[in-house]
Amino acid sequence: MDAATGISGCGVAFVLSFIESLENAGVREGLPRLLARKLAIQTAVGSALMINDVVERNGIENVHPAVLRGDVESPGGATIAGSLALEAGGFQSSIYDAVQAATSKAKQLGKK
Repeated sequence: MDAATGISGCGVAFVLSFIESLENAGVREGLPRLLARKLAIQTAVGSALMINDVVERNGIENVHPAVLRGDVESPGGATIAGSLALEAGGFQSSIYDAVQAATSKAKQLGKK
């Protein structure tokens, strides 16, 4: 249950942080803030709807997010370049650490 809290209970804040980061990056690249925010939110919503649709059609055991990510990463394209930059910055490792910290804290709170 603590790991579920780390992912589902705390993950909302992690996803919101990702959306905030997309927004700020868009502003840094010259977009007006409200447009960058709208694009970031719609990207998150669209991504969630996409994976949900694939899961509903194929079953969750037959869907891996990395495969779907690969489907939108064109060889030599902008998306793969951005994905490689995320990995160079430790994106997945940071997510793992965030979930581990949240799970650990949930365990501590459960002992009180």
